[in-house]
Amino acid sequence: MAATSLPSHMKAWTYSEYGKSSEVLKFNHSVPLPQVKEDQVLIKVAAASINPIDYKRMEGYFKNSDSPLPTTPGFDVAGVVVKLGSKVKKFKVGDEVYGDINLKALEYPKVSGSLAEYTTAEEILLAHKPQNLSFAEAASLPLTLETAYEGLERTGFSAGKSILVLGGAGGVGTHVIQLAKHVYGASKVGATGSTRKLELLRNLGADLPIDYTKENFEDLPEKFDVVYDTVGQTEQAFKALKEGGKVVTIVPPGFPPAILFILSTDGAILEKLNPYFESGKLKPVLDPKSPFPFSQAVEAFSHLETNRATGKVVVYPIP
Repeated sequence: MAATSLPSHMKAWTYSEYGKSSEVLKFNHSVPLPQVKEDQVLIKVAAASINPIDYKRMEGYFKNSDSPLPTTPGFDVAGVVVKLGSKVKKFKVGDEVYGDINLKALEYPKVSGSLAEYTTAEEILLAHKPQNLSFAEAASLPLTLETAYEGLERTGFSAGKSILVLGGAGGVGTHVIQLAKHVYGASKVGATGSTRKLELLRNLGADLPIDYTKENFEDLPEKFDVVYDTVGQTEQAFKALKEGGKVVTIVPPGFPPAILFILSTDGAILEKLNPYFESGKLKPVLDPKSPFPFSQAVEAFSHLETNRATGKVVVYPIP
């Protein structure tokens, strides 16, 4: 598609003030297309997924380092490249791509996010979409998959080690279980979840699903080399560690000496893991209520905000 055939405006979900998604997120029929910088591509969005960071940003949790309003939310995208910046080498027009469009989640994320007909991203943040995944499945992956991978790397995780995943059925947890078991070769994977999610945890690769409604993981005799905390139980996590083990968390403020990190996005991680999706070793996990149509982005956020979602909440198709 030549740049000349692109529209000047697009449909997008936007908010012009901070607050609850049900109150501030509005459908906008005419938003200017984002400008494409030399190291970026313009993507015709096919699908987007939303993450807790999207509604926390909308509620103003990190407005001191946010980009100016109005904002279109959405970090995760899957779609088709329709325009190239002058320095882009990795992609061509027509390529199917996916990625997290923001390099640093909490440092001036893009004003034009993925809940729109078009968005932009630097080529280094994107990867080619695995051929066997739908756009909706691919859009579910980037932020949570990269977060899961980076956390495991930071602990020095490797074959033969054991791991406990706190929040195993969530967006990040579902990937930590699969990566630990099917990519790293963990000796044992424990994971916490509610009663109705234990079967999913087993299917993803957990050897020891733990029903947190019935037992406290820190009271179990089993101890682990690594505890990956996705829910904010960092202090208790140390009680489940073997001597010399490590706790990693993605929930501020953390609890020293736990490893707390905020993701730096990298398309190379997605490219590295693509073969595992194409071979079926790794699988996307979409919430049973997904995908939500583009017209129901507010409902998608309402579902995510219950903290009861399984895997990822996806918006698809985006016209």
